[in-house]
Amino acid sequence: MHLGEELHLTYCTNIHPGHTWSEVQESIEHFGPELKARISPNNPFGIGLRLSNEAAVELLEDDNLIRFQKYLDKENLYIFTLNGFPYGSFHRESVKDAVHSPDWQTPERADYTIRLVHILSRLLPSNLSEGSISTSPLSYKPWVNPNDPALWESCLHQLIKVVIKLILVREKTGQIIHIDLEPEPDGLLEDSGEVVDFFQNHLLVKGVDMLSKSLGITTEKARYYLLDHICICLDTCHMAIEYETPVIFVNRLKKAGIHIGKVQISSALMVNFSSDVNAYEQQKEIKDSLKPFTESTYLHQVIQKNRDLTMIRYPDLPDALTHISQQYEDALEWRIHFHVPIFVEAYALFMSTQKEIIDTLILQNQHPFCRHFEIETYTWEVLPDTLKTDLSNLITKEFEWVINLWSSVKAGNFNEPTIE
Repeated sequence: MHLGEELHLTYCTNIHPGHTWSEVQESIEHFGPELKARISPNNPFGIGLRLSNEAAVELLEDDNLIRFQKYLDKENLYIFTLNGFPYGSFHRESVKDAVHSPDWQTPERADYTIRLVHILSRLLPSNLSEGSISTSPLSYKPWVNPNDPALWESCLHQLIKVVIKLILVREKTGQIIHIDLEPEPDGLLEDSGEVVDFFQNHLLVKGVDMLSKSLGITTEKARYYLLDHICICLDTCHMAIEYETPVIFVNRLKKAGIHIGKVQISSALMVNFSSDVNAYEQQKEIKDSLKPFTESTYLHQVIQKNRDLTMIRYPDLPDALTHISQQYEDALEWRIHFHVPIFVEAYALFMSTQKEIIDTLILQNQHPFCRHFEIETYTWEVLPDTLKTDLSNLITKEFEWVINLWSSVKAGNFNEPTIE
């Protein structure tokens, strides 16, 4: 849906289980018209489409894409962004670190992304010239050696293949579709500092050389294309877990000339630790209360900030809970990669990183930096039962929270974040 000023707001269909195209189509036909009637009855309603590789292959077969476009037109729905991060299954089985596979060292990742480019180019409404596809942060850091030049060259080789496809689409249709790398904890790109390092020391050096030679264009033109077509997806949950603020994240990228192509609106779980005399009792209570969040489908990385401001990283929540006794006296705060409902600020003993969402929208109002916004609470199925109700009601409530927040921001009720 439109938020005005060319801003588009949607939700990501990775909320719904669905690995094949028929399963994805079924969920869209079930939820799409109902949500549009609730949230945007008089205007087009955008959908953030998540397709596995298998679903993408199937959608490109026969006349499936034409039929889907006709369905969208009939229901006054539209697609402007795709989620191209999870290549395979994403629900009802253990995903964990496999969400990064295949990574950007492989032709499989590039081929999958090119399929998504073709699909988005066909589905993008004629009145929109910009499309976005979020993707993985190149690889999963525990799998690779970040100091190995061959790692970066392999990733660049695959990215350049996709950029060449994007340039061809641009020349043929006028559409500017960008691939938005999504930093996340334990990804090869985790935070804004690593993003800037990748652009300045790899993409805009070796990547420029690769693209320039491949297309026979100047290095200046190659740099221009790369900055247009390789952007960043700012996930507010991931950013908060890294203890970055929107001002720090956006300003660092802006100074480096890097564009934010998409914002995923999501919230992380936050635990504050006390140092009082009842610390042992609190430790046990926190541990018991977090157990319902230890589930087997997704990675829930934890970053602990200590009282001396040093950090300890845990690859998953069970690992952090195993060490809670040893680290408790030093711990000031945990931020947990568990996407919780964005409209809830506190959960019994815990808080959320909702403030980072609020500050992101304040910053967008003060200094616009992105046009595509996507609500991405994909964990409804694995949330503790106390946080579950009817899914349509939950999605609607998240939309209403964002829309009301944006209206309040536009009215001038918030003015804290700023940018240099």
